[in-house]
Amino acid sequence: MPRQSAPRLRKKQRGGGVLSLAYNTQLFQLLMVLGGIVIFTGMGLLYEFSKSHGKDHAVLPDHRREKRSYFEDHPMDKKNSLRSHQIDERSLHKHPEAVEKSKNDDDGNNAEEEESEVDTSNLEIMAEGGLPVLPIFTPVPDGEALIESTMDGSNPTMPGVIALMQKYLKELDAANKRLRDSRNFDAQKVTETFFDVSFKYLKPFDDAYRGRSIFPIREDESIFLSLAAYREHLLADTLTYAFTQAKDPDNLFVGAVVQNCFGKVLEDGTIDPSGKPCKTGLEVVGKNSAGKDMTKMSDAPPDHNGIADFCAKPSFRKYCESGQVRVLYVNASESLGPAMARYYASKLWGGETYFIQCDSHLQFATHWDDKYIQEVKATSNYPKSVLSSYPPGFTGHDPNFKGVRETPGARLCTCETKKDEPNAIVRINTGSGYRGTEPRPTQIPYIAAGFFFARSEFLIDVPFDPYLPWCFMGEEIALSMRAWTRGWNIYAPRKNLIAHQYRPGRMGLPKFWESVDQFWGRPGIIYRAQAKVLKRIKHMVGYPDAKRESIEKEGIEVVLTEIEEYGIGKERSWNEFLEFASMEMDEASGRVVCHANKWCNQGLKD
Repeated sequence: MPRQSAPRLRKKQRGGGVLSLAYNTQLFQLLMVLGGIVIFTGMGLLYEFSKSHGKDHAVLPDHRREKRSYFEDHPMDKKNSLRSHQIDERSLHKHPEAVEKSKNDDDGNNAEEEESEVDTSNLEIMAEGGLPVLPIFTPVPDGEALIESTMDGSNPTMPGVIALMQKYLKELDAANKRLRDSRNFDAQKVTETFFDVSFKYLKPFDDAYRGRSIFPIREDESIFLSLAAYREHLLADTLTYAFTQAKDPDNLFVGAVVQNCFGKVLEDGTIDPSGKPCKTGLEVVGKNSAGKDMTKMSDAPPDHNGIADFCAKPSFRKYCESGQVRVLYVNASESLGPAMARYYASKLWGGETYFIQCDSHLQFATHWDDKYIQEVKATSNYPKSVLSSYPPGFTGHDPNFKGVRETPGARLCTCETKKDEPNAIVRINTGSGYRGTEPRPTQIPYIAAGFFFARSEFLIDVPFDPYLPWCFMGEEIALSMRAWTRGWNIYAPRKNLIAHQYRPGRMGLPKFWESVDQFWGRPGIIYRAQAKVLKRIKHMVGYPDAKRESIEKEGIEVVLTEIEEYGIGKERSWNEFLEFASMEMDEASGRVVCHANKWCNQGLKD
């Protein structure tokens, strides 16, 4: 905008007497009025200009101003809508542990801010290119057109990906409600409904990018943090710790799948957050006469939205506005378990160099981002290397948290099968730890779903399986076998750089299977459906009762949909993995037998 020069007064002329004085006085008043109008108009134009353009530049870190992202190429259009959920977040439940001080020192990493309650009820954030962050369930502008260009591969965008996920979830929920309301359903029909809708939306999406990444992988040492959060009261803390403790927070990007009870979902899809429309988990309320724990569920207010709490903080809002925090909201009643939530989160990746998958109740060590990058580069098989471990635990809320204390890491060397589980399947466990003198990370046979770190080419070679609803146990052995047989070596990091809140049942926190049973109104239906889907994993692992012939005989061959795309790789064989992991299949008992793994515990393989 051209600079406005101030109005110039005429020089006072000689003579003129009274008439001249009156004339000059009137002229002065006229010029003052005109000058005020010009200044007022200029300020208004400047304000409008700053609203429409200032955000694009003011909140972007320097490295993002220089390189245009895919977000910046798609202007916002609020006329189109895909899903219109409305909610007044004023009544969302505030968990006492969900508010955290933000700490930053003189160099910008650990400066302290006063902790205060922030009203998030009217918080609206639409990031660059029409990427919705808040309020919840905000439809993607021009969603249908963006879905089309994303699905056909001609012009993929992050808003297009989110719009597609929103549409898929909406149709799956509608199909489930029709089935439930018919009262003519069982676990078989519930399973078939999931596969029908997923095949319609997710297969063509994955097929469009088979063997390549949705977005070009940037070589700028950026990190994508995948977070699947189910009714998570520590989500805001986890995000705060991740950004505060990072060496380069401007190069950290988050994809969060927030599965909350936001309120009562009405018939038209809108949400009523009033009262106590949600349920707690099973809480221990006392002992019975035999000394056993007595549990019950109680009515509860809506869950607090950790994304809103994080984005409302002045120090972190810029990350939400710049597109560094990408969110997919899911009603808790529509949750399909951690494996599916992690599939959704993997689709929020936007071209970052590295991919890290974590749980959403974590703490981080100082400069954890840079240290994990250096650690994965120290492996002998880099760039096809995965770091993974079960991190140490923490309890409670520490208002003076300064970063996770770095301790020697532990190796994932063992496996076992617990007979008391409803649908028993092999699960992995820890072995020996590092001594602290090892020159480089050593190999392990397993990947933990709650933490792994790799270059983002992992998403091309080992794409997340979109056909694993309701699975909790089983995803880790599947991921481990798929990655290793596709040429990726797995390593234990030598240092623990994160800490995890492990949650015993006595905490009474909600579980996704409780929401599933509540939705269908038939206790235990999730376990019957889960048993069918687990045959998919057991088939890949090699269980005798999960051969294709027996699965087809049961009439559940639908669970093997596209198993060739999400099964064992071709660079190494199934038999080679069993030998590598010291596992064998016992045909007589139909179980996986796990033997002691000496090379792993002794750190003999680089």
